[in-house]
Amino acid sequence: MANPNIAALSNIYGKTVFDADIATSASAIVTNAASSGKILKINSLIIANIDGSNNADITATIKNAAGNSISSTIANTVSVPADATLVLISKDTSIYLEEDMSIHLASSAAGDLSGTCSYDEIS
Repeated sequence: MANPNIAALSNIYGKTVFDADIATSASAIVTNAASSGKILKINSLIIANIDGSNNADITATIKNAAGNSISSTIANTVSVPADATLVLISKDTSIYLEEDMSIHLASSAAGDLSGTCSYDEIS
């Protein structure tokens, strides 16, 4: 498993992914496959509560391809008020997602939260 030397870049692609309905069981919003030869710079991870009346909790973790947690949790049952957004990762707190790593999201209530993740794919 090798990561590219980010001082000797050949490609940087800006990307955005969405999870319109974060489930109660953890699922990946962004994945960097094993042996991809890429590193992903996560610029933002925004969670929106689309329920008009109820708060919901978000849990965000970094896992490997086998689905095992391999790093500290980004957020653990953090409450997102109804009709509000929560910024979990911003440009000021960006992280790198190495090969064979992914960010998984889980909600306390199905259909209440949606997620948006913006990142740079570097190779």
